[in-house]
Amino acid sequence: MTDINISIENGEAAVMPAASTVGQALSELLSNKQRKRTVAVTLEDQVLDLSAPLLNDASLSLIQIGSEESLAILRHSTAHVMAEAVRELYGPDVKVAIGPSIDDGFYYDFDRDQAFTPEDFEQIEAKMTEIVRKAEPFTRTEVKSDEAIKRFEAEGEKYKVELIQNLGEESVSLYQQGNFTDLCRGPHVPNTSWIKAFKLQRVAGAYWRGDEKNQMLQRIYGTAFFDKKALKKHLNALEEAKKRDHRKLGKELKLFTMQDEIGPGLILWQPKGALLRKLIEDYWKDAHYRNDYELLYTPHIARQDLWKTSGHLDFYAENMYSGMDIDGVQYQLKPMNCPFHIGIYKSNKRSYRELPIRWCELGTVYRYERAGALHGLLRVRGFTQDDAHIFCMPDQLEDEIFNILDLNLEILKTFGFDQYDIYLSTRPDKYVGSDENWDKSTEALKLALEKKGLAYELDPGEGVFYGPKIDIKIKDQLGRSWQCSTIQVDFNLPERFKMSYTGSDNQEHQPIMIHRALMGSLERFIGILIEHYAGVFPLWFAPTQARIMNITDSQADYCEEVYSKLRKADVRIEKDLRNEKLNFKIREAQMDKIPYMLIIGDKEKEHETVTVRLRNGKNIADMSIDDFAKKVTDECSEGRGI
Repeated sequence: MTDINISIENGEAAVMPAASTVGQALSELLSNKQRKRTVAVTLEDQVLDLSAPLLNDASLSLIQIGSEESLAILRHSTAHVMAEAVRELYGPDVKVAIGPSIDDGFYYDFDRDQAFTPEDFEQIEAKMTEIVRKAEPFTRTEVKSDEAIKRFEAEGEKYKVELIQNLGEESVSLYQQGNFTDLCRGPHVPNTSWIKAFKLQRVAGAYWRGDEKNQMLQRIYGTAFFDKKALKKHLNALEEAKKRDHRKLGKELKLFTMQDEIGPGLILWQPKGALLRKLIEDYWKDAHYRNDYELLYTPHIARQDLWKTSGHLDFYAENMYSGMDIDGVQYQLKPMNCPFHIGIYKSNKRSYRELPIRWCELGTVYRYERAGALHGLLRVRGFTQDDAHIFCMPDQLEDEIFNILDLNLEILKTFGFDQYDIYLSTRPDKYVGSDENWDKSTEALKLALEKKGLAYELDPGEGVFYGPKIDIKIKDQLGRSWQCSTIQVDFNLPERFKMSYTGSDNQEHQPIMIHRALMGSLERFIGILIEHYAGVFPLWFAPTQARIMNITDSQADYCEEVYSKLRKADVRIEKDLRNEKLNFKIREAQMDKIPYMLIIGDKEKEHETVTVRLRNGKNIADMSIDDFAKKVTDECSEGRGI
């Protein structure tokens, strides 16, 4: 038998007989402790089980417990164990579809006449525990596709048959543990005993292959970790996330609402939510003014030909709404603001002396989202993008990207986000423009990040159709990542719209266009803010900063006087003069997450002061109305970074 050379990333190497498994090779190359932490390996771009045979010389990279890759493998294996448990409990009449790992866990889709309920989970989990204790190995076999189809047809597994037929491969791989066999590429953990901690979480409907014309299946979601401590931490975080759910808090705090009669994915801002939004918009406009931007407003619709010129109808049509006939001409709702800003640029002849031009707009756009993808403020059909476009010359590009990054991080920090990940997204499969311009754009973004000393990861193929981009994903109080900011360099739209400026040589040149959004959209950003702060907003953008409450009716007139003075001092103030006990009013104000409660009794009325109580229950010294107004003003200025 031929010998082969097997090495691992730390430099250890061994000579093994050809067809030795990965596990056998690792037993020669790793200590016992290391082997117990190794879930799988990577060979070139392929992930291999420990049971995979090695036929040629190989250099292996280890996938060990603690990595994202190892969690994905564990969760995929747990999905198979769940499917085995369901089949054992409910019989072969339950048909299985697909069961992948996902970001926070796994799911499996089942076709069953009777609905699964959360009450079934306890029984399924108990059966899964039995399977785990058996330490059933995950065994991979390669079979001809025709043979696999015959096998699954005999078992009535129509979904597996369809998957194999659509693959169109000569052979497929199957995985078996215990009495359960599934069509699967793998990889998996060595055996079921590796599955130490898991939890089934919920059941939801899911159309087969995501097509609403197909059969509705039942999707059971779960999660798994390598130890119970990590599982407990994750479940606690999920409970905290439920408490912070912006849809729940938005309703409780009377910020926004959605109604079926109006349409899914369309937001109705209530007075407090509208005020919250105004405060954010005002800060955004002020920050842009300080950074030498000018404000624009543009229409909500445009002639369809505009979107042909921009390329949106060729590359983005599935996200746009149908056209409308106006006086025999086709118009469409705008999915983007950029062509309008280009129109303003082209309304005058431009000189190099004017550049760079920095224009910004809080522009409302409309994009089609499937009903199943809509999610409160985070995924909507009409939203306001904090958009800006910079038109500049090539030698200005680097400084402009620097300036955008500085403003971007300043705004995020002001709102309480100082943890983030940065990604550089490169050319997608479908794109417009020359490869040369794409390379120039990508290199400009790359150099800007490197010169700024900002760490980033490459995100291959995730650029937009007209240019590469920098994406900034912020992290909230729970450590969750949210896509918000994006910076895109574009040589292509200026070319498509025949934009130009007169250079110092009196010749016409094409400007470079930078697209950027710092919050992403106001709706999404406010949803993130609600969850980040659990509705307990910093004073400077809290819709209500203080609530006045009297102890008895005899202070009502003075309360009205305090209310009027603070309102004129620009304090966002409410009053609660109901004939209720003070403790009841205080408790309601705390539930409404009001920063300050101003309590007024006979003493305060006599001395023309207010007693100030914080929302955490702490009282601070009595003060005059003017002193309280100044306190609020100073605290807001500090919060806004002024």
